[in-house]
Amino acid sequence: MDLLRFSTAGSVDDGKSTLIGRLLFDSKQIFEDQLAAIERTSQRRGNERVDLALLTDGLRAEREQGITIDVAYRYFSTPRRKFIVADTPGHIQYTRNMVTGASTADLAIVLVDVRNGVVEQSRRHAFISSLLRVPHLVVCLNKMDLVDHDEGAFEAVRAEFAAFASGLSYEDVRYFPISALHGDNVVEHSERMPWYRGPSLLHHLEEVQVDGHDFAGARFPVQLIVRPISDEHHDYRGYAGRVEAGVFREGDAVVVLPSGHRTRVSAIELGGHTVPEALPSMSVTIRLEDDLDISRGDMLVTEHHQPTAADRFEASVCWMSERPLREGARYALKHTTRSVRALCEEIVFRHDVNDHGRHEDADTLQLNEIGHVRFRTTAPVLADDYGANRTTGSFILIDEQTNETLGAGMIVGVAA
Repeated sequence: MDLLRFSTAGSVDDGKSTLIGRLLFDSKQIFEDQLAAIERTSQRRGNERVDLALLTDGLRAEREQGITIDVAYRYFSTPRRKFIVADTPGHIQYTRNMVTGASTADLAIVLVDVRNGVVEQSRRHAFISSLLRVPHLVVCLNKMDLVDHDEGAFEAVRAEFAAFASGLSYEDVRYFPISALHGDNVVEHSERMPWYRGPSLLHHLEEVQVDGHDFAGARFPVQLIVRPISDEHHDYRGYAGRVEAGVFREGDAVVVLPSGHRTRVSAIELGGHTVPEALPSMSVTIRLEDDLDISRGDMLVTEHHQPTAADRFEASVCWMSERPLREGARYALKHTTRSVRALCEEIVFRHDVNDHGRHEDADTLQLNEIGHVRFRTTAPVLADDYGANRTTGSFILIDEQTNETLGAGMIVGVAA
């Protein structure tokens, strides 16, 4: 079975955690002791029915406040597919957590309370997921039971959201009328909405096509130099890391960046055994025919379709710190396994997530704001455009004194 990673987002109290709980409950993915625990908690709170949101609202603070704060990851499977779900916060204060959850997703679910229509957080989460190049968007118009399952109410909000989403970069956008509380159109088709003739949400999640690893070039950022200290292995040298794109095979010609040295793969090792090839997301040790000077942060690539070694580039930045991003400020920048120092040369503009507008007079980015920023680094980073490769096209900015993660960036233009 293949794997689908998806995130859920939306405004506070739109039903994200309840939806995930409903997916787990109706697909028989809840253990009896888990169900008993949330039944007791629901009774203690005086709820008339089991509160399925408790399955994902795991932190004590979340349960007390009735909102999602951290990113909650849940795992389930059906006979057709495995799933990893990132239940992300709805409050604007936790936008940075939403960025974290959506950064690895293949599909984003945005919940909208059909009574309230498209609010700021609905637009913000759809905009950020688009910025993160999540290819598929599912818009769930929730709480249809509170508008008497009315088709007109669904169509009005669907049209409002479609007008906003038309300017985003999704490959496809689908709309579902659901009631997460009662399970309508979540796992099974609802008889209460006979006017809706589309699939259930779970059926769509099982069938949606996730693109394979078709990136033209191979990428292997070196994380660790493996040199066992023993007489038996005195001539052993391996390079450990994770394949971020393409395929590496024994005998392949590779280029070491940034030095430009050329050599061939002599062996690929996984778990102490030799394997014929290494595919994307596999963590392996690669051995080379030649003894070269290679360090952490270097990258093994194929001869063709090499990344750009750039010390100046532009990026979309989601700012995650209460201390604003300012022009002229210096930060530590981590890109794959490579760390350099970076200068913010210019904030080109700040995004307006509500209307796709640009504020070109911006000279700072505040907490949870998103902007287009130009950087210069002390040493080149081996970068691809984020739209081509989400790993080698992304980076984080770090405070050198506190080691706090300040922002996440997506590279949109590089200059060699």
